[in-house]
Amino acid sequence: MPSPTAQRLGVVPSVFAVEHVPHATFPEDDEWIALVRAPEGLTIVRETWPTGSGERWIGLYGGASAHGLDAPGMLAAVVGPLAEAAIPVFVASTYHADLVLVPDHRIDEAITALESAGHSVDTTHLKPRPTP
Repeated sequence: MPSPTAQRLGVVPSVFAVEHVPHATFPEDDEWIALVRAPEGLTIVRETWPTGSGERWIGLYGGASAHGLDAPGMLAAVVGPLAEAAIPVFVASTYHADLVLVPDHRIDEAITALESAGHSVDTTHLKPRPTP
């Protein structure tokens, strides 16, 4: 029997960058996806190019298994297996689902960990990655 917190996740077509801007209260442009304001500054999630320098993050979104704010354990069910696999995450939650970002170079491990935990992951939008 599947877990009530098993989710249908999809790889988001965009690639993201996560930035920290100390002492800022709002970004200077409107090219952001998510903002989090905290005492130590502003965290900004932006869409970025899939190649080039800098750390890139791949998004997994649970919109196919949307849930209300009163559904306990939905985010924990996703980040738990990733934590067990020692994969870092950055999370931005919406009203209905969670956007879980994982480092680009760890996406294959993340998918394996999530599928092993009973989630399904649609990789339709996962871009081919260069082999090392």
